[in-house]
Amino acid sequence: MSPVDGLLLVDKPEGETSTRSLAVARRALGIRKAGHTGTLDPFATGLLPLAMGEATKFSRFLLDADKSYQARLRLGAISTTGDTEGEISEVGRFCGDIAEVERVLSGLVGEQTQVPPMHSAVRVDGKRLYDLAREGIIIERAPRKIAIKSIECLELSPNFLEFSVTCSKGTYVRTLGEEIGRRLGCGGYLTALRRTAIGRFRVDDSITPSQLVEMGQEAARERLLPAEVLVESLDRIDVGDRDAWAFCNGQVIGASGPAGGEVALFGPGGRFLGVAREAGGRLAPCRLMATGHG
Repeated sequence: MSPVDGLLLVDKPEGETSTRSLAVARRALGIRKAGHTGTLDPFATGLLPLAMGEATKFSRFLLDADKSYQARLRLGAISTTGDTEGEISEVGRFCGDIAEVERVLSGLVGEQTQVPPMHSAVRVDGKRLYDLAREGIIIERAPRKIAIKSIECLELSPNFLEFSVTCSKGTYVRTLGEEIGRRLGCGGYLTALRRTAIGRFRVDDSITPSQLVEMGQEAARERLLPAEVLVESLDRIDVGDRDAWAFCNGQVIGASGPAGGEVALFGPGGRFLGVAREAGGRLAPCRLMATGHG
């Protein structure tokens, strides 16, 4: 079977792990090599970009992109996990108004630190935090730098707050929801979470795993975006046949790029070759498209 490379935009359903969605999509497309570009919790839904084939080599560029979500926060109670999967404790009815909510939300915009929740996939000494939490083990976690780019109230009722947020990588919306509840003085935990965008990619352009299976392999493969969409944030450099051949064979070439930075390299006909790093006025291969050799 000829290799198939590219980015697949999947809409992960509620109750399914990201790993399960990846496995279903991989089988639907008949592709062995595949990986995700950032997981979603099982209770969350929404955009899950999957790198297929050679595109897995460039998935890190999407991992660094900003992410957007829509969330539903239950007010007046807290959860041991920050969502519906934990033990719920009532705190007290929210008695504020929209002005107070908007004041709290606006106060969250900007750079800050956030401690990863125990019920997360962060590894500490080789173990996932959520595995330790299930064993009743709570450990100290180092705070991480994050940034809330924008946050907006979508709907407010006495018991629920729906909001949208765009944030940097590494942001836990569950933890953000808990902080909103704390600042409102009534507690809060997420009852729904949907990822709506990663970088320029939108959930409106995605497809569910079950839909992929139903449409058949050929149609499913047509959903793939070319691998180079993953490196759109990099400067593009086009080279001729000689440099393209040298680069694809692991050689440093004479083309120049931003000092010390990475560039996306393309050969004749707009063929994506891979990513290179500038070193002393030359470009050294970092990641190559295996299908680009020739």
